[in-house]
Amino acid sequence: MDDIIARIRALETELEAEFARRRAGLRYGIERGRVLFEQEVARRHAELRTHLARYVFTARPLVVLTAPIIYSLIIPFAILDLWVSLYQAVCFRVYGIPQVKRGKYMIFDRAGLKYLNALEKLNCAYCSYANGVIAYVREVGARTEQYWCPIKHARRAYGAHPRYSGFAEYGDAEIYHETLRKGRRSLAHEAD
Repeated sequence: MDDIIARIRALETELEAEFARRRAGLRYGIERGRVLFEQEVARRHAELRTHLARYVFTARPLVVLTAPIIYSLIIPFAILDLWVSLYQAVCFRVYGIPQVKRGKYMIFDRAGLKYLNALEKLNCAYCSYANGVIAYVREVGARTEQYWCPIKHARRAYGAHPRYSGFAEYGDAEIYHETLRKGRRSLAHEAD
């Protein structure tokens, strides 16, 4: 299994390198945290923007009707974000688990894309926040699971977090306590 995990990580690194090669062809750079496109690229992006009125008035009626349902989720996402932040601020300190840096998961860089109109930028900000919260909460949950119950499930766990591969096999009582100790030690020495 360790071999397979190592190959998966190598493939992930290779995939990230391929993404970087593709990004290089889009002619932008990052300076002091801001994305800057070459002037000609930025001009072309602005030309490709769908004007807000056209975007709104050509939307399908069902899309418009479902928008309030979609946006209503901002309330549970904000509550989850706040509650999980409070949870780890209190509990992780008690157990010596390094806190997850929330800011690593909140990426709002799409607002600088000139080919998006104001509503598309709002949609992107909403999706960035929602997915950022989910990723942040997932990591908090993964650290909690590693600390308290590092045991794999008997059935396949779809979308398992990266820490899951280091958990004890289901039913392997012989290594459970050692896995628990190792996992806690690993957490205690982890840098985020």
